[in-house]
Amino acid sequence: MVSTPTRTPAAKSAAKSPPGGSANGGSASGGRTSGGKPPQRTARRSPAAEKLRSWHRAFWSALEGSGTSRNGSTYYLILGSTLALTAIGIMMVLSASSVEAIAAGESPYSAALKQGMFAAIGVFVMFVLSRVNVVWLKRFAWAAIVIAVVLLGLVLLVGRSTLGNQNWIDVGPFTFQPSEAAKLALALWMATVLDRKAKLLSQWRHALIPVVVPGALTVLGLILAGNDLGTAMIVMVIMAAALFFAGVRLAFFGAAGALLTLGTIILAVTSPNRMCRILSWTGQTCADGSDLNYQSTNGLYGLASGGWFGVGLGQSRQKYSWIPEAHNDFIFAIIGEELGLVGTVVVLVLFAILGAAIYRVVAAQQDLFHRVLAGSIMVWLLGQATVNMAVVTGLAPVVGVPLPFISYGGSALLMSLCAIGVVLSLARAQMAPNVQPKRLLKFRTKAGRTQSTRKRK
Repeated sequence: MVSTPTRTPAAKSAAKSPPGGSANGGSASGGRTSGGKPPQRTARRSPAAEKLRSWHRAFWSALEGSGTSRNGSTYYLILGSTLALTAIGIMMVLSASSVEAIAAGESPYSAALKQGMFAAIGVFVMFVLSRVNVVWLKRFAWAAIVIAVVLLGLVLLVGRSTLGNQNWIDVGPFTFQPSEAAKLALALWMATVLDRKAKLLSQWRHALIPVVVPGALTVLGLILAGNDLGTAMIVMVIMAAALFFAGVRLAFFGAAGALLTLGTIILAVTSPNRMCRILSWTGQTCADGSDLNYQSTNGLYGLASGGWFGVGLGQSRQKYSWIPEAHNDFIFAIIGEELGLVGTVVVLVLFAILGAAIYRVVAAQQDLFHRVLAGSIMVWLLGQATVNMAVVTGLAPVVGVPLPFISYGGSALLMSLCAIGVVLSLARAQMAPNVQPKRLLKFRTKAGRTQSTRKRK
């Protein structure tokens, strides 16, 4: 029902199957094509792999339907898992932040109310974006990346520094993190530029300029100037995902990976703080005797003490200053302590459902712009969730990366929900016309008239 995206435009034309061919691009009868040329050889799959592939197709076909009977299960899986993760996030922010808020003389509900307010705004924007044709977003791609770069530069001038990272701009009683908006702006801009240069991406200089140099590297440099290595890692992942889904040659990724590895080593060695984090993660002591792995160690204590079903919602002991800022990057440890292994598995399953459903959207896209944009968003959200949970469980050194939809932070939550709105718009287009949610915006028709956005009574 869904075709797999091709790697390059050249490969797409070479992989077209003859009339009567199978859905996988080969000849159903095993004969020659109409031009007399033998069909291209495809990698043979083992019987187990073929069985798994057929089961996967049968499962999604039964779940989603086919043809004009498509019920849009992919759309509702994305929507349902996102709303569930956001609701869990608000609940856990309330639980994890209440103790420190009371100790600071504030209302125990202050952080949760702010998170809920940003969630309400984000859900509204998500629904608006889900009803808008994604092609129209191309018009704002260059403006979005320029605004993102300006805001990132403004952070270095007037931004607020917290725990060594200069990432925030104070806007009245709220704080805004431009690096979160830069993730979505970069994904949109890269998809737009790569789509314009689709026929030239086999040449490395066209794959690099202007997408990587100066575009992504400018965003990356400004984020690193604010000493935020965690966000910089996610930006690099978005950049790599965009190039991959655009069909850039894999040899390019090998060379880029070697350069990034060298750059990461240099950044780690030249920063005493980062070096101390790595030493603490490996169980060694820093030169000044400090233990920057303290937060991660107590996070593991919280996960271990939760057992199967947890100590009970709101009953965490690690949030009593044992895990500093427990409602931020280490909120997954509080979930494990209060809700136990069952609670953490529920979160993992929701992310797995979200990832599988978004992948279905990505795999269905024939247009390069749609595929790159949706693929970048998928890798961004799932990659960030993976890094966060790896840090909490001790599988990676401590870096400041929030858990999408769950960690406290209005900017991160708002931008994540906006990104999901873009994916929902693509998922909506795959639904049968009679079951599609109504659009909020109807653009100019072929006759030149603009239709009203209001529903007919």
